[in-house]
Amino acid sequence: QIHSHKFYRTAVHAIQKGAIGKVKQVHSWCAATGHGKSGFMDRPKNPVEPPKTVDWNLWIGVAPMRPYGVDRCYHPWGWRDWQDFGNGALGDFGCHILDPVFTALNIQGAPKTFKTTHSGMNDEVWPAQTQVDYVFGGTEHTTGKDLAITWYDGGLLPSVRGSHVPGDQALPRSGSLFIGETGSLILPHVGALKLFPSESSADAQIEEAEDLNHYHGWVDGCLSGKQPSDGFEYGGRLTEAVLLGNIGARFQGQTLAWDDQAMKITNVPEANQWIKREARTGWEIPPAG
Repeated sequence: QIHSHKFYRTAVHAIQKGAIGKVKQVHSWCAATGHGKSGFMDRPKNPVEPPKTVDWNLWIGVAPMRPYGVDRCYHPWGWRDWQDFGNGALGDFGCHILDPVFTALNIQGAPKTFKTTHSGMNDEVWPAQTQVDYVFGGTEHTTGKDLAITWYDGGLLPSVRGSHVPGDQALPRSGSLFIGETGSLILPHVGALKLFPSESSADAQIEEAEDLNHYHGWVDGCLSGKQPSDGFEYGGRLTEAVLLGNIGARFQGQTLAWDDQAMKITNVPEANQWIKREARTGWEIPPAG
């Protein structure tokens, strides 16, 4: 959605050109909570009939059937809170905010391991606050064979300790902090980057990237046959990492090891039940091909 924006593209180019040296660690965060859109923690006890303008069977789709509830419980925004329909703040914003991280560092694979901690959850809605500690393989833009990327939501923020950012520097409500060998870079969600130490901004000679049109990119791909920079292969990797973080929420505090070729968690077998869901009868998705 914001992959083509000049703010994101400028940050990607700056990092890849070495504005902060090779990257040692990344923190990404979002102010949104895992359950806050609907205001509900459990299903309404006195559900009402859906409005005539809503085809409830169609809306439910592959999920198990349930009563409509009440206004704003699920529709139009509240569905993000519920495990049957959405993926909380991580699923809502993770692919947006982690997008420039994946692109800038040329992350090609899934996380090797991930560990999720949170403020507590039930069987219906996602946690209000979540932290996910990912370990990815290093790339040509990182310092080591492994790269730590940590996600925070629900108002949780990273510490700037170990970075080049002053302790009194206010962080944006949502964004990413790249910690490099020679400097650090803060990229707000849909905002202009900021380099630290501040004097490094002039030295880096950051070139502002041009804005591209996301919609035109799709049309150009249709007309030319060329893959866009954010095609399904790229989007699949990004989505895989985000969804794994929510599997980790069901095994709070446990480090889960992921085999992306086998599509299995290798050290906690019971976690594999959450990799694929059973579709409601009549809504099964046929296998590809």
